[in-house]
Amino acid sequence: MNKQNNIAITFSDAQKLGQVVSVDTSRVLVAVDNAELLPRAAVGSLVAIQGTTAQEYLIGMTERVTRQLREQLATLDPLSPTELESEVVPDDAIRVVLLGTYRTVEGKQRNRFKRGADSFPQIDRECFLIEGPNLQAFMGLLGEGIAENERLEIGRFVLDPDAVAIVNGDRFFQRHASILGSTGSGKSWCVSTILEKSHSREHANLIVFDMHGEYASLADPKGKLNRSDLAPIATQYRIAGPGDLDSPPENALFLPYWLLNRDEMLSMILDRSDQNAPNQASRFTRHVRQLKKDTLTKESKSEVEKTFTVDSPIPYPIKKLLDKLKHDDTAKGTGAKGQPVKGDWEGKLTRFIARLESKLEDRRYGFMFMPPSKAQDYDWLAGQVAALLDCQKNRHGIKIIDFSEVPSDVLPVVTGVLARLLYDIQFWMKPEERTPFVFVCDEAHLYLPVRQDSSTVEKQALATFERIAKEGRKYGVSLLVVSQRPSDVSRTILSQCNNFVILRLTNDQDQNVVRRLMPDSMAGVLDGLPMLDTGEALLLGDAVLLPTRVKLSLPSIEPLSQTRNFWQDWGNLSSSEQAIRTAVETLRKQAR
Repeated sequence: MNKQNNIAITFSDAQKLGQVVSVDTSRVLVAVDNAELLPRAAVGSLVAIQGTTAQEYLIGMTERVTRQLREQLATLDPLSPTELESEVVPDDAIRVVLLGTYRTVEGKQRNRFKRGADSFPQIDRECFLIEGPNLQAFMGLLGEGIAENERLEIGRFVLDPDAVAIVNGDRFFQRHASILGSTGSGKSWCVSTILEKSHSREHANLIVFDMHGEYASLADPKGKLNRSDLAPIATQYRIAGPGDLDSPPENALFLPYWLLNRDEMLSMILDRSDQNAPNQASRFTRHVRQLKKDTLTKESKSEVEKTFTVDSPIPYPIKKLLDKLKHDDTAKGTGAKGQPVKGDWEGKLTRFIARLESKLEDRRYGFMFMPPSKAQDYDWLAGQVAALLDCQKNRHGIKIIDFSEVPSDVLPVVTGVLARLLYDIQFWMKPEERTPFVFVCDEAHLYLPVRQDSSTVEKQALATFERIAKEGRKYGVSLLVVSQRPSDVSRTILSQCNNFVILRLTNDQDQNVVRRLMPDSMAGVLDGLPMLDTGEALLLGDAVLLPTRVKLSLPSIEPLSQTRNFWQDWGNLSSSEQAIRTAVETLRKQAR
């Protein structure tokens, strides 16, 4: 690209397409005079329209190219002046959506591009095709205004493969982002690339909610990929499974029941249709609060005891809660003459107790109801959170949390509890001591569904993530939402995302959701979503100056999400009866 003090883009008559013939608020119709240029002005090409001054050009993207044929009288032949003949001539036109303004000179600065059109083009203004050296120079301008310490390299432009696609890392994360694409479009590779680039920052802090264990390779490339040449860039934790309860490994993560607030706990064990549900919720709330108060008294935490609530994360013994509920359910009352009568709560808590006991006895919920004894210590929580939010040099700032063994019916509660806990701690931390962090929500449609379709359990997680989406940036907490079904993801959360990496989307419902999130002027750009190649994406939002199509960079450490080659495997890989028998036993004991 030319130096900053030179004119980066100049146009000649050979690059002139035609003149403006129609203008509305976001689109321009250009009558094309240069028929030779029309084939090169394909959909997605960039054009420049002369602005109000010689130094100003309005930059647009071609979204429609048309050629209509019409008949007109041919030029009279001097040798046969009485014969009138007709000829067919083309009417060529392109429709352009305006994207930004380029100025060769702006005050003391040169070659400046900004998003948005400062003025509308005028009728008969000349329109030029941006290609060749001009295209290379213009693409170079897109990342030039981003400071070196804010640059996040995400791939290369499809229009100019030699130009690196750079986004503003601050704006990308601080204003929430989404990575959307159908299965096999390259979402996991995109996430891995972003994590890899983020790892280069000394104090990067990202927490990945990994639903299928596909990002384990980032924490152990030698073991998972047999790549001894690669160093790990993340630390992996795994929500403890049924096989981890007796002797938990170091990376097993427990979320004890006392971390759940009142509503989260009741969403799992309270049947709202039960006529005694209000009584059950009332006794549960009363006993939990008293048990937490007993813990504070035992720990001599008098200051906390003055202000704590039933939702405060304070350990208490679940067995004592169960005993208190059983006592309420069986205790007799005293009549007017001292004789025993039916108690106030007698028989009203039976079903509630049964549902709670079923959860306590199910080893699938052991990560919550069967934590190790040390998880009942008052100081355990601070150490656990410190491990998750730590981003010092001697630790990996990227934390992968594997949720693959969490039962699907409580998955929303588990993700919501963890997110709420970390967000609340960030909220109460001194502003000058906060290190910002990002929740990478992989497969977000599994636990962040559209609100009207969500269950009571899912609504608890939704409330947490929607709060983060609305308020998180003020406290240094951001979301990176990843999904193959944007039509199933909460509209509130997606609408708060200001940056989008949109890979191939073939489902019309998903495409319509994305269109509703974008300005009307982007409709033409989004029409090409079904035709994107694997690893190609449309990049839009606050972090980039120009909505454009990019070829995403491949990560050095591949995620464990490669598509199996069915046809090749059927020719080379035989099934194993022993492997099937082993898998059956693994299923039975719920431990890999």
